[in-house]
Amino acid sequence: MNAELFNALDELEKTKGISKEYMIEKIRAGLVSAFKRENGGNENVNVVIDPEKKDIKVIKLMEVVEKVENPYTQISLEDAKTHSKRAKIGSTIKIDQKTKEYGRISAQTAKQVIIQGIREAERNIVVKAYTSKKEELMSAVVSKVDPVTGDAVVETDTSRAVLTKSEQIPNEYLEPGDHIKVYVTEVTSEVKGPVVTLSRIHPGLVKRLFELEVPEIQEGLIVIRSVSREAGSRTKIAVESRDENIDPVGSCIGNRGARIANVVDELCGEKIDVIKYSDQPEEYIAAALAPANVVSVTMESDRSSRVVVTPDQLSLAIGKEGQNVRLAARLTGIKIDIKTN
Repeated sequence: MNAELFNALDELEKTKGISKEYMIEKIRAGLVSAFKRENGGNENVNVVIDPEKKDIKVIKLMEVVEKVENPYTQISLEDAKTHSKRAKIGSTIKIDQKTKEYGRISAQTAKQVIIQGIREAERNIVVKAYTSKKEELMSAVVSKVDPVTGDAVVETDTSRAVLTKSEQIPNEYLEPGDHIKVYVTEVTSEVKGPVVTLSRIHPGLVKRLFELEVPEIQEGLIVIRSVSREAGSRTKIAVESRDENIDPVGSCIGNRGARIANVVDELCGEKIDVIKYSDQPEEYIAAALAPANVVSVTMESDRSSRVVVTPDQLSLAIGKEGQNVRLAARLTGIKIDIKTN
């Protein structure tokens, strides 16, 4: 049984990355608990596990007394002398237990502890792996899609996770085998296991996709200042250059639109407005209302503005169902009231 146990631990460490030392400690604690339970919780037991010799020893600690009142924890001097010639009243002696005596308990407990330990270790590995990826982009392959809920099970380089329908891009139809990018929004550890929240509608997904496509962003020459998004429809992203010789908007769009095209393809054709950031709120707001042309912007307070456009630009500035002005307000963090001249 011992050889099989240690071989199993070696295999676990090799295939699942679960530490052998971690599992040995779990098994030791489990065996101690099991042996005590077998004896009404009264027995003083120590379990020594030697992975090198592939040996497990069970040792009972017994107090030597004149009169035995608790046979689980006490032993008479006469009986103690059969185990240790140095035994005397008041001393504690160690008694090795026969393997056969506890073989059944050991086998059952080890099995239970290994199963539980594997689950705990796997949960910890997943939580640790995903926590390091929080607010990051991950590549995933769709494994299956629930025909009722629309939730998709995806395989990442870390493990398997669920991309719920509510976190998928509207009008996006995922199928098994699809390669997609997902954004890790949250990682929590619960009793039943780790809960990982993946998203394709979060604004952070757009930000990470541009970082992936635009080397100047990776190098810190261009900074993404803000992103506002209505997934599946339109996104506005504000960028700023730290080098006066670099055009932040042009760099994000790329030669013949190649860079932004890759982002749009990943987002199922979502429209993207790349805006040049300005620390002058009037300029920033005017740019954020693109593709509309703005006549003037007046700041009425730190968080409120009045914008004037020509009549033919009004519907463009507001956008379908108010989307353009709504996204511009989110992007800039300023309330926008649009009027015609």
